[in-house]
Formats: sequence, structure tokens, C-alpha cells
Amino acid sequence: MIFEVSRQDFRQTQVAEPDTAPLAENQIRMKIERFAVTTNNITYAVAGDMLDYWGFFPTEAPWGRVPVMGLATITESANPEIEVGGRYFGFYPMAAEHVLTARPRSDGFRDIGAHRSGHAATYTDFRSVDDDPMFVADKPDEYLLLWGMFMTSFLVDDYLADNEFHGASQTLVTSASSKTSISLASCLGRRDGHQAIGLTSERNRAFVEGLGLYDQVITYDEVDQLDPAVPSALVDMAGNAGVRSAVHTHFADSLTASLTVGATHWEAEPDTSGPLPGPTPEFFFAPAQSAKRGKEWGPDELARRTAEAFHALLDTTGDWLTVEHRTGPEGIEATYRDLLEGNADPATGFVCAMDGAGLT
Repeated sequence: MIFEVSRQDFRQTQVAEPDTAPLAENQIRMKIERFAVTTNNITYAVAGDMLDYWGFFPTEAPWGRVPVMGLATITESANPEIEVGGRYFGFYPMAAEHVLTARPRSDGFRDIGAHRSGHAATYTDFRSVDDDPMFVADKPDEYLLLWGMFMTSFLVDDYLADNEFHGASQTLVTSASSKTSISLASCLGRRDGHQAIGLTSERNRAFVEGLGLYDQVITYDEVDQLDPAVPSALVDMAGNAGVRSAVHTHFADSLTASLTVGATHWEAEPDTSGPLPGPTPEFFFAPAQSAKRGKEWGPDELARRTAEAFHALLDTTGDWLTVEHRTGPEGIEATYRDLLEGNADPATGFVCAMDGAGLT
């Protein structure tokens, strides 16, 4: 069974049956053990056409399969270089199993299907968790809920620092309760002398303040209370044109950078007001910064720095994150809808499985 979403109306969903054809040459079949479903997956749907997230797992229109980060085990292999039994982290559909065409790598394998040829390696590589320094065996759920978002946030923080924050002394982070924003706040907190300002809703304010990761927390309607003369950067995880406009208008030329990363406010009205004061908003593409640092630092050093920062965040999850397991089509549907409608408790992380036998 495979959970699908209408690309024209994200509130319409269905469960499709998988293709049970025998494996072709170099294909492998994987049983999906578990996967995280977060607001980040709503962003994937919103940006599905622009960034070809719908192209990860093609299906018949008007349906689409939202990518999720999960763990799966190889149950059948038609590739003589890839053995049955390995457990891998990567992007999967919300399904019970997944078939792909694989080429082995030193740390796992890569999906080399024709439909993946235009996608960055970040999205096509599958890593064996047995050899993954990021993976913490007794925290598989926390790993799934945070690792993918953390890597994006680590690279946002690194990009800003690499450019000396464009002269900013503070960074404003919208959707401050989201796990991507929490990850960014954790990274920013390691920068001496730089302030992280969390923007959130009144409903989530107490939770965000309780994290202890932001230097200041304000609600979206309190932007005008910030000092407009302080050089500031904006990292927009919400994708809310009204909030973005308020920040640009308030800081104007004091806003030194404006990065768009997410779209948690996916139903917000588009901006039709024309050019904003300050810098032109720039969409942040994480794989580009990853490739840059891979060349400059080397892959081992990039992995070491990322692991160090990620484990620092994992050490805090016992204080603020509660994992909830949901299984079957009904559980996946309920989780997806809670996140789509913005009804999920930010302190809860959802880990799902089409077949919940592997969840413990």
C-alpha cells in the first residue's frame, strides 16, 4: 500500500496498491520499517513541482507521492553487488515497500533510476546505518525526525557564517517551533556573539521559549517591537508572504539577507505587493552548500563537523521532544492531516509505518 496526495488539492488523499512485478536487473526491493512525517513534508508537497519532489516516486496524475525520510531493509536483490538484509536511511514514499534501481557506493547505494537523473545526490543516496556516524542506535525515531531537517539547517547556518552573515548581528527565524527551525537555532547558538530570534504563533510561544535555544522569542505581530536599526538576516521557514513583508518593511536596508527555506504556512496568500524593501528573497538550496563544503573541507571533515553539531542537538531532545508512533493508512492519514492543517503539537514528533510490526 502506498499513501498518495492530490497534486491539485493537498487535502485529497488515497491509498494505492504497489507494483508487484518481478525485479528487473539491478533492482532491489526494500521493506520500509518506519518514516518521519513532519511539516517539512508539507513543504515538499508545496514545492513539489518547482523542485520536482513529485518526481522522486512518479505515479499517475493527478496523484503524487510525498517523499519522507525513513529506514528500510533490503528483502530482495537483483543486483549481485548489493546483499539482502542491509538497513538503510534515505528518502522513501509513504509505503510498505519500495523498489528501485541501485548502484553500490562505499557507504550504501544510489538510486540510478532514469527519473532520478536530475536530482542531487543528497536526495538519491541511501546510507547503511551500520556505518553512519550520525545514527544513534537507541534513538532511531529522533534520528529520522531531525537528521534530514538538521542537515538543511546546518548548511543554512554554515552558508550564513561563510558569508559573515552579510554583516548581520542577529538572525530572525520564522516558524520557530518547527524541527527545521529548532535545528537551525541549535546551530546558531554555537556562534559566539550572534543572536537567534524566533518568530512563532501565540499558540506555540510557550513551547518555543521553553526550548532555551533562541535568544529572544516573539510572535508574528510583534515584529515591529524589534529595533529596526540592528543589522539582521531572515531565514523564512514559514513561507508566509505577510510575515516576510512585515520583516522586510520593518528592517528595510538593515535587513542584510533573506533566505527562503520552507513553507509551513502553505495556505498563506501569495505576495502581490511587488518588490520588497531590502534584499531580494533568495531560495536556499542546501545541496549547493553541501557540495561547496565537500570540496573545500573534504567529505570526512564535513561529516565530522555535521555529526558533532547533530549529536549536540540530540542530547537535548529528552527535554522537549515526545515521539508518537502511528501505523497503517489511517494513522498516516491522520498524521498528514494534522500537519497539513497546522494542528500538531510542536512537542510531538510523528514516526509512521504502513505496517507497524517493526516499530518498537
